[in-house]
Amino acid sequence: MKEHHISLTTPEIAGLWKTYMQNTSNLCVFKHFEPYIQDSEIKPLVIEQINLLQKFTAKITEIFSNENFPVPQGFSDEDINLSAPALYTDLYGLSYVYRFNQIVFSDYAVTITKVARTDVVEFFYECLNLSGALFKKALTLMLSKGIYDRPPKMPYPHQVEFIKKRDSLIETWFGEHRPLNAMELGEIFYIIERNYIGILMLMGFIQVMQDREIKDYLLKGKDLAEKQIDIFNKILKDEEHLGNMPVSMEVTDSTVSPFSDKLIMFLISTSASAGIYLCAYAMSLSMRKDLAVHYAALMVEISRYGEEGMKLMIERGWMEQPPESFDRAAFQH
Repeated sequence: MKEHHISLTTPEIAGLWKTYMQNTSNLCVFKHFEPYIQDSEIKPLVIEQINLLQKFTAKITEIFSNENFPVPQGFSDEDINLSAPALYTDLYGLSYVYRFNQIVFSDYAVTITKVARTDVVEFFYECLNLSGALFKKALTLMLSKGIYDRPPKMPYPHQVEFIKKRDSLIETWFGEHRPLNAMELGEIFYIIERNYIGILMLMGFIQVMQDREIKDYLLKGKDLAEKQIDIFNKILKDEEHLGNMPVSMEVTDSTVSPFSDKLIMFLISTSASAGIYLCAYAMSLSMRKDLAVHYAALMVEISRYGEEGMKLMIERGWMEQPPESFDRAAFQH
């Protein structure tokens, strides 16, 4: 029986394209980390990460090439200054392995639910399994080195309970003052954690950035991350929980940029996109409406920040166009 070639669907194209862009950009970051890391436990994880990203990128290139589909330009060694001094310490390199795989693990899981072609499904399953294994290694090492700040704890309930009273809309929005539940506490912790890691990355970028317009944009991003930390730490403290404190993952004193301005802007713009999605997810789990108000307001701010960054990238010719469908309407006039 003759086998028919099955073309890629739009979710498959989108998943492969996004993964290629994400992986080639972060491959540059890990290539900068690798030669300077001295810690004998952290260095193998960074090397493993580099090997995985190169493997995944090669597979996407193969799939696109077999389809005669344009391979994205993405990022390459042209976007790294390999002679630049280390910008971050070993511990930040470890935290970046942890954070990167935390993000892509969920991306791969969502993408798998939207693809159907056998080779694409198998590819994303491999990405999911290998990235998940590396995430576990990074988490274990962070715990052993004491740089993983555990989420808040709470007393165990004594029995299963049901909500007995439903407040009016006015009371729910303005009068509610019940303790935070486990889901709300968990999401608050992870928002604070990822913003701490983001601030450290921004501190390094700001320190080496020569372009005044981009530096001002990065400073706005740092202010926005600090604002999120302040908001949610205050909520924790008001609820008699200890606020999360930053761990020791320093930026060095280097003023030589290891990355192209284009790469820096792409990394920050993708972080903003992830921030919107993660705030929306946290909002969907929150039953206290004061939290929902904070998440909604922050999503608007992060959206505006991301839009400003996108405009800046487009003006400079740095924004690679995601694959678009044929514009039939243009030929109807």
